[in-house]
Amino acid sequence: MNLKIQYNCLDIDWNYVSMILKKVGMSYFEGEVHKKAFENSHTVVFAFDNDNLIGFRAISDGVYQAAIYDVAVLPEYQGKKIGATIVDNILKCVPTCNVILYASPGKEKFYEKLNFRKMKTGMALFLNTEKMQIKGFIE
Repeated sequence: MNLKIQYNCLDIDWNYVSMILKKVGMSYFEGEVHKKAFENSHTVVFAFDNDNLIGFRAISDGVYQAAIYDVAVLPEYQGKKIGATIVDNILKCVPTCNVILYASPGKEKFYEKLNFRKMKTGMALFLNTEKMQIKGFIE
């Protein structure tokens, strides 16, 4: 594997971003929706194996708050520290920020290994509350 990291949105196939999110069981939209979301982010990190996109993401105000969303790695690349490399590169880009992480249910142990801790005060307002309860995101 030849891992390359990219910190901008140049030459990204946004429909492939949607496909990766779908393949790993995360929420996804049309490619143009992801393009707008990523381009509006302070920090983005894309991981490639040679020229093949294999994982991505983050957002931040760039000053004191950051949130990490949609850290997705193709299943065939999971377990190879790609996700940890993406998160590490995000954190290097926002060194003065508190970071809140939005994780899929069942992935908490992965993030705990990266020193993230569960919040006691985290709350969310979802557009589809029932769906998010069923998926295990909220009580």
